[in-house]
Amino acid sequence: MATTAGSMPGTRSVRLTLWILLIVYIFNFIDRQIVNILAEPIARDLKLSDTQIGLMTGLAFALFYTVLGIPIARFADRATTSRPKLIAVALGLWSAMTALCGLAQNFVQLLLARIGVGVGEAGCTPPAHSLISDMVPPAKRSSALAFYSLGIPIGTLMGMIIGGTLADLMSWREAFVIVGLPGVALALVVWFVLKDPRQADAAAILRGQSQPAALPLGQAVAEVMRSRAFVLLLCAGSAAAFLSYGKTTWTTIFFQRTHDLTPGQVGLWFGLIGGLGGMLGTWLGGYLADRFGAKNRRHVLSAPAIGMALAVPLALAAYHAPSWPLALVLLFVPTVMNSFYYGPTYSAAQGLVPLRARAIAAATLLFFQNLIGLGLGPLFFGMLSDWLQPAYGAESVRYVLYGAALLGLVPAFFFWRCGLRLNEELDQKG
Repeated sequence: MATTAGSMPGTRSVRLTLWILLIVYIFNFIDRQIVNILAEPIARDLKLSDTQIGLMTGLAFALFYTVLGIPIARFADRATTSRPKLIAVALGLWSAMTALCGLAQNFVQLLLARIGVGVGEAGCTPPAHSLISDMVPPAKRSSALAFYSLGIPIGTLMGMIIGGTLADLMSWREAFVIVGLPGVALALVVWFVLKDPRQADAAAILRGQSQPAALPLGQAVAEVMRSRAFVLLLCAGSAAAFLSYGKTTWTTIFFQRTHDLTPGQVGLWFGLIGGLGGMLGTWLGGYLADRFGAKNRRHVLSAPAIGMALAVPLALAAYHAPSWPLALVLLFVPTVMNSFYYGPTYSAAQGLVPLRARAIAAATLLFFQNLIGLGLGPLFFGMLSDWLQPAYGAESVRYVLYGAALLGLVPAFFFWRCGLRLNEELDQKG
């Protein structure tokens, strides 16, 4: 729900909320991405196939994450729900389950622990997006959501460096435990420090006097899906996530198999390239969206469309490079360009739906992004790698990544098509 102008939180409160939510999202992606850098040593220890790696890193997590995302978002959209406390409970759960991953003795146990991580993380981003959108004016929303989205590259960077280093120094089991436990302490900070602006007049809310009634779930989803621009945004974001999650998992494995790097070396060097490039691209995407979108709102999505198209040839060159240092250097610019979409995508989604369906909009977008992207991306690329192994051996991953790079044209097309619709639909929303 949107706060009224008179009840908008102060600048200090907004900044504190954004910084804490950023730290939470960093922990979110540390716990989500650490499994990628640890996938190869886990596979050797537990004797897993590439398909099983894909299930472990993707579908096991994503299935429960996506299924639970919408009902949790529905709960978050209720006027009486404290979104910070919801986020705190979710953070504590997924952090504890990450630590439990280190105790797994076989594939099934590890799969169940990753499912638990997915259950917990389902309660983070939809209420966070809704909270930020209520606290920040529309003119600054892309930048605010891009700032929150910095948690993706920062968390990925930290997860890879910390996870890879711990795997080299200790084992993948200790890495999970050490990374997971601090999130439980952070959950207490979120619970006691963050405030929900719509809870300022709790008595009035309980009487139903200051907040409109929440939309029924079916009506909320129908409102969200009625927007043609939102549907195009779903296609664009889902395709981008499919490639992003798939490439992240298998690029880490590519550097270990093709270029003979250790998990710690991959975590450090690929983590730095992916993290710094992702941070720059995420910030720049939000900045460009706010600057050029203010003049013409179709340009909110121009940077993602152009960036993803231009990234294709450089990504192909990177995966073809004969040495790992050259491959890493060539991957930096595509990483920047492929990260343009985070802030603009979520900002556009929030603007295309009614105020009372913001968390549902975020959850719907994340449902498709994570089910198709996180759930199917690593799994599809793993199955394709197994299929190509008889012909290409360890180089099968390189050929999988060639195809992934070329497919970057698909989300570029959908972002461009969605941009053409933004002016008309956002004008209708006022």
